[in-house]
Amino acid sequence: MPFFLVRFAVRLFFRAEIRGLERLAAAGPRVLIVANHVSSLDAVVLSALLPGRILFATHSGIAQRWWLKPYWRIGDDCSLDQAHPMTAKTMVDALKQGRTCMIFPEGRPTTTGALMKVYESPGMIADKANAMILPIRIEGLEYSYFSMLGGVVRRRLFPKVTLTALPPKRLCFPNEIKGHKRRVAAGTQLYDIMESLPVYSIDYKTILHHVLATRPIRGGGGDCLEDVDRRPLTHDAFVRAFLALSGLLSERLDRQEKVVGVMMLNGLPNAVTIFAIQALGLTVAMINFSSGPEYCAKACATAVIKTVVALKSFVAEGALAQIAETLRAKGVSIVYYEDLVAAESWAAKAAAYVKSRMPPERIAGRLGQKADDPALILFTSGTEGAPKGVALSHRNIVSNAFQFGARIGFAARDKAFACLPMFHSFGVTLGFFMPLLYGARAFLYFSPLRYREIPELIYDSCATMLLGTETFLANYARTAHPHDLYFLRFVIGGAERIKPETRRIWAEKFGVRLFEGYGTTEASPVISSNAPMYYKAGSVGCVVPAMQIRLNPVDGIKDGAELAVKGPNVMLGYIHYKQPGVIQPVQDGWYNTGDIVSIDERGFITILGRAKRFAKIAGEMVSLAAVEAVIGALWPASRHAAVGAPDARKGEVVVLLTESDEVDAGVLPDHFRLHGLTELSLPRKIIRVAQIPLLGSGKVDFIRAQALAMQECGEEAGEPVAE
Repeated sequence: MPFFLVRFAVRLFFRAEIRGLERLAAAGPRVLIVANHVSSLDAVVLSALLPGRILFATHSGIAQRWWLKPYWRIGDDCSLDQAHPMTAKTMVDALKQGRTCMIFPEGRPTTTGALMKVYESPGMIADKANAMILPIRIEGLEYSYFSMLGGVVRRRLFPKVTLTALPPKRLCFPNEIKGHKRRVAAGTQLYDIMESLPVYSIDYKTILHHVLATRPIRGGGGDCLEDVDRRPLTHDAFVRAFLALSGLLSERLDRQEKVVGVMMLNGLPNAVTIFAIQALGLTVAMINFSSGPEYCAKACATAVIKTVVALKSFVAEGALAQIAETLRAKGVSIVYYEDLVAAESWAAKAAAYVKSRMPPERIAGRLGQKADDPALILFTSGTEGAPKGVALSHRNIVSNAFQFGARIGFAARDKAFACLPMFHSFGVTLGFFMPLLYGARAFLYFSPLRYREIPELIYDSCATMLLGTETFLANYARTAHPHDLYFLRFVIGGAERIKPETRRIWAEKFGVRLFEGYGTTEASPVISSNAPMYYKAGSVGCVVPAMQIRLNPVDGIKDGAELAVKGPNVMLGYIHYKQPGVIQPVQDGWYNTGDIVSIDERGFITILGRAKRFAKIAGEMVSLAAVEAVIGALWPASRHAAVGAPDARKGEVVVLLTESDEVDAGVLPDHFRLHGLTELSLPRKIIRVAQIPLLGSGKVDFIRAQALAMQECGEEAGEPVAE
């Protein structure tokens, strides 16, 4: 068959299209094309859609297949064995002569649906030839019968194929780096390019549109959500459920309402309600019911919430009764999920079924929402006891889900165990939205505090990803049977520092590495994370793809700086209590995290502490987080919190709150000196408490801890406990 017929067949049967083709010409005369490898047909499709004569390097097992050999004979393009020792030299020479070359850095098609091992040789080829690298993202062929994802995704004969060419890049590193170090540096930069492909190639739309568009990945009959009732919802059933609920909910809302509150425990009702609100084109506000009635009332006032959807069964148990009464007294209407479901008629269900069969463009497109419109409002602590609303757009959440998924290698075959509350950004973005956006599955559990039940449920549900804080992960490790966590591929720790003892127990007892990450609600939340490919214990990993960072110097701190970040996941802005409903945009897109960090030569970030969690003692800045870390290493079984207290002579001093009766002040001076902490860091008072105040996320509530310390200390903290 003539070569032009192959091009015609690819465009016809696969409905293939290429975006950003103009970037190939803009890359210059020396161009090395790199692409993700999803099937054995990748090279053929690239050859058919890209102009000019291209020299390909492919896996020998693919290039030598009998049905591919005729193609390379009849076409103008050539294929080399990627494993042959002379291939690299041949490609370098070809690039220097101005011929476009193409190579798959992964070497072989993916078997997971995520990025595989990235070889360093393509980076060295580009470096030696002084060539530009043109990244191309291949989408669609992973769902064909030519992929290796049988049993992972629903494969079909002719899926739609899209190629996206991204801006060309040149590898840059100092000339003095030679030999093996240069090869490693080239490989690292190439990996960063490949890792960022899914993020930069997204055609951003609303969350609803993206989730609806995942139906072809595993099919409408594939399970997507499950909770403790153990009646999983398929993709189609989930869509029908939230479309039916949205019609009934719209009858309870005022036409002027733009934000609807949700106050529920994790579970299918929570999930259905969130998307029912999204299906109305409205913004979801997650109410932190663990913060008490007054906080919830102020949160509703801040975001101008007139209606809150809650579970009647939860309120009836007394957990939310006082909050519900307070909200009603403030003029907020409480709508019960059970009442909405009970009102569903056969006509409503039939209408939802018909609507669910429409394409995503018809369902989500008619709402008129854009990617940069507000999608979710979460609340953080503000000044004067009033919460601040954090407005996150659809782009913020979708980008962060794919940023983090690309970092750890999350794929459609995975299943998240989501027990962190959804009023916390860690829980709602990674535990709930990310699995849905990937076409994967999630098990929604109502509380992270059930330390004995959760490991058993992780085993029973075959979950592959677990999210938790240090407090939760340490307790799961203590109670779990070694086989309970057998299926876990990713255990992500965040929100507080992971202790070395916790990391050791997980590795020795379960053979699982904890991937510690870092983020803020304002960043949707992930800013950095460790990953299987790049890992450094004690750090919070490297910055996720498509984010920029800036270090701002802080007076008095020599070994660190305040971190500022910019990227598609950074919030739209704050909503303040005194200016309800008004989003205050982030200036120039840069968000100052308020965290003091250090970054090593490989890009790994270490959190030194909050700018607000430094005590200025006798003119020196002392890290309270470092004090906690050193004391925690001595008595790892208990929780400790260091706070600053005013002192007439030194400005501030350190006060330690601890749940341990074993803390011995006499051993602290030597231990502090051993870890490089000065005498100024020694606690001036040790306060033993039954329980250190905690937030709903499991993190220490430092505001209440500070108040407790001040109450115990009085006006002055006194002299050091040990000299």
